[in-house]
Amino acid sequence: MSKTTNLIYGHHPVVEAIQAGKAVEKVYFQQGIRGELEKEIRQLTKAHGIPMQVVPKEKLNKLVRGNHQGVAAWLALVAYQELEDIIPHVFERGELPLLLLLDGITDVRNFGAICRSAACAGAHAVVVAQSGAAPANEEAMKASAGALARIPLCRVRSMFTAVEWLQQAGVQVVATALSERAVPLYAADLNLPTAFLLGSEGEGVHPKFLKMADRVVKIPQATDFDSYNVSVAAGIVLYETLRQRLS
Repeated sequence: MSKTTNLIYGHHPVVEAIQAGKAVEKVYFQQGIRGELEKEIRQLTKAHGIPMQVVPKEKLNKLVRGNHQGVAAWLALVAYQELEDIIPHVFERGELPLLLLLDGITDVRNFGAICRSAACAGAHAVVVAQSGAAPANEEAMKASAGALARIPLCRVRSMFTAVEWLQQAGVQVVATALSERAVPLYAADLNLPTAFLLGSEGEGVHPKFLKMADRVVKIPQATDFDSYNVSVAAGIVLYETLRQRLS
């Protein structure tokens, strides 16, 4: 364990943390190492849906002042939950599911701000992909004003599979985008089980998700200046959902 309380290193500590079911954010594995250690770490990270990044030895040396044995891991500040466990419980309570699906959002401040808005609006979960997502680290926790510790956070291996599963479970997936197919946000019926799909800061929602979505909405703008920041957009769609459901 390093001076940074959420960084662990060494073969046995990392393996034991994963096998114990601890919330591991990411595993760093030293480039060039082969054999049983590499096989074991790859199998464990794949089985538990944990991102593994192969990095030069110099990066590990910079992170760790000790014998890292070629492997280190960041522990998440929050425990990830299973999407498949959350939705049935929401329906059992007689509530309309409300979720946010984050497609490629990597900025931790945006991620934290989105989680803050989600908690305020009573969203049932924020869903991120195993790879290409902002980490649930100290900066994200600060940006969320502590909301990351309150709202369920789900990490899925495939956002594509998650979208399909939600649709099969009776949840409409609503993508936000400035496209020809999009209707104004206020024209969408949000008095239904809903999962909003928000795209990355630069690219927006991936085209394949736009095709999969049950509905595509756009947030009205008074000018053609760029578009809303993704965390602002999240707040707007959550507010409109509350407005419709409480009216």
